[in-house]
Amino acid sequence: MKFSAKEVRKNIMHVVGGTILTEDFFLKNTRFMVVLFVIVMLYIGNRYSCIEKMAKIESLKRELKDEKYESLAISSQLTNMSRRSQVISLVESNGLGLETAQDPIFKIENTENKED
Repeated sequence: MKFSAKEVRKNIMHVVGGTILTEDFFLKNTRFMVVLFVIVMLYIGNRYSCIEKMAKIESLKRELKDEKYESLAISSQLTNMSRRSQVISLVESNGLGLETAQDPIFKIENTENKED
């Protein structure tokens, strides 16, 4: 099982020279190799597309998280501003002249539509 330098050189020239493509094995399996090449290209394209979409999803997740925190902060500010004590102090500081009602709230009932 010794290889001589001449045989190795001959085999290398056979592959590099392109005569290997004219052999019977490659001629019979040309369709298979073309289909295999197309499948490999589709796989590479699909993987690239998947990685691109995953990066977009991660970016959108970060953006959604930031927006949730911002919404929570705004909601907290709104809750704080709508407290009765805060509203009264804002009315007084702006000089609107509004006063809080001293009488309790009561409901007016409609007596016209009542059946006896």
